[in-house]
Amino acid sequence: MQNEMKILVVDDEERIRRLLKMYLERENYVIEEAADGEEALEKALANHYDLILLDLMMPGKDGIEVCKELREKKATPIIMLTAKGEEATRVQGFEAGTDDYIVKPFSPREVVLRVKALLRRSSPTTYIQTETSAKDLIVFPHLTIDNDAHRVTADGQEVSLTPKEYELLCFLAKTPDKVYDREQLLREVWHYDFFGDLRTVDTHVKRLREKLNRVSPEAAKMIVTVWGVGYKFEVGNE
Repeated sequence: MQNEMKILVVDDEERIRRLLKMYLERENYVIEEAADGEEALEKALANHYDLILLDLMMPGKDGIEVCKELREKKATPIIMLTAKGEEATRVQGFEAGTDDYIVKPFSPREVVLRVKALLRRSSPTTYIQTETSAKDLIVFPHLTIDNDAHRVTADGQEVSLTPKEYELLCFLAKTPDKVYDREQLLREVWHYDFFGDLRTVDTHVKRLREKLNRVSPEAAKMIVTVWGVGYKFEVGNE
């Protein structure tokens, strides 16, 4: 069991903070939260934390600035969370002093394991790694896909999808920004080995967007039409 190790979770999205808090508390960590860079820096300088989970994209003082300023005073282990996956951004984060880097969307299981690994590397004491109870979740801003329960929530509200609508959403969401034409989607989601009716794809996309839009217009906008080609899943900047 962890010995009351304290972690500061910093993200301007309350839903993300709540999700990380829930899974980390299951592993017996003590969790405190900060909603922006200023609050994060104030708490990090005033208190002792064994690790900080720090979002990069925040209004005002961003994660890079917080990391740089904190590094002038403390060596607290930092894992940067960000929707930006480009190499240049990772390099910038590492240059600012972050110890590890997790790109959104992330699985809570991955976060828990990376937290444990970093705490083991940064602590003179070797902690026994316990089995994580984290579910197989894919987390985006405004949208969470629970692969274990086949459940989708948009801005905290459950969205009732048919199995095929769910399959379509999962297929697109697993490869953000990759464009699929209708024939590819028919093959991969509907398993059509022949030229099926392309309107099947259009109809499902339309229904999926309508259902998401009822609870979260932002989630619905993630399913993007690429005119003359097909569809893709796009995660906008936070």
